[in-house]
Amino acid sequence: MTHNEIDTLVKSWIIDTATGPVNPRVQQVVFGLVSALCKTIEDLDIQATEFWSGLEYLRESAVRNELGLLAPGLGLERFLDIRADEAEAKAGLLGGTPRTIEGPLYVAGAPESKGFARLDDGSESDKAEVLFMQGTVRDEQGKPVPGAKVEVWHCNLMGGYSFFDQTQSAFNLRRTIIADGEGRYQFRSILPVGYSCPPDGTTQRLLDQLGRHGHRPAHIHFFISAEGQRKLTTQINIDGDEFLWDDFAFASREGLVPAVRKVTEPAAIAAKGLDKPYSEIDFDFRLYAERQAAPAAEVERVRAAA
Repeated sequence: MTHNEIDTLVKSWIIDTATGPVNPRVQQVVFGLVSALCKTIEDLDIQATEFWSGLEYLRESAVRNELGLLAPGLGLERFLDIRADEAEAKAGLLGGTPRTIEGPLYVAGAPESKGFARLDDGSESDKAEVLFMQGTVRDEQGKPVPGAKVEVWHCNLMGGYSFFDQTQSAFNLRRTIIADGEGRYQFRSILPVGYSCPPDGTTQRLLDQLGRHGHRPAHIHFFISAEGQRKLTTQINIDGDEFLWDDFAFASREGLVPAVRKVTEPAAIAAKGLDKPYSEIDFDFRLYAERQAAPAAEVERVRAAA
């Protein structure tokens, strides 16, 4: 069949059969997806066994709760960010902190504090390197944004995230920090590590078929929001990681790899109440003001809440 013939056939299924009220957007999207899939089946001569194997794969991925991992692994979440960047550029928004993928591991309701928070529960203190990260939330003009909300989360030394990893305490390595009157935030945590897709999972199984690894570099996630400002979804990567520019989720971006300073001076260590060297990161977030010409910055999706 030609592509035009397929479009006509799919239209007869999805559009011409409608007899009741129609959601035009849903109809448009379903028609586009079914038509594109039928064309792929035709162009690649996909057999029935292959088709049903694909559906079973998606079913298993959903059961294992890996669809949120599969989307970034195939570049789909990065593609959404690329489109959002293009739309913001068309609206005249340039120069802010780059966005990057949210991933599937945010949990709403993390404990809130003003100006400073300690993220880790101390359970890995004997093995981990202490990290202090601080900076200022700024607007488009570079002015501080007092009271900005900084939501931050990252994994432990085993690559696990609290809530999803039941061995960790509630909200370990997750906090909400309300910036002080000068827009400043700071937190103490542990230096995170990179991690990989579950080796026995559906995502890694597909990546194996594609000849790809499933590793992510060490990183820290952020939501930054404030009244009158566009919400920023981003993450910073830890410089020096083996997979810094080879992230299976395609989330590494220029402007999101701050310098990591190793602090070894005894006076500085003592001032932090520590007895060993620590790492330090300075990073300012720069937000765009909300405006009607720009697409929505808030992504509505199902997220975990504890």
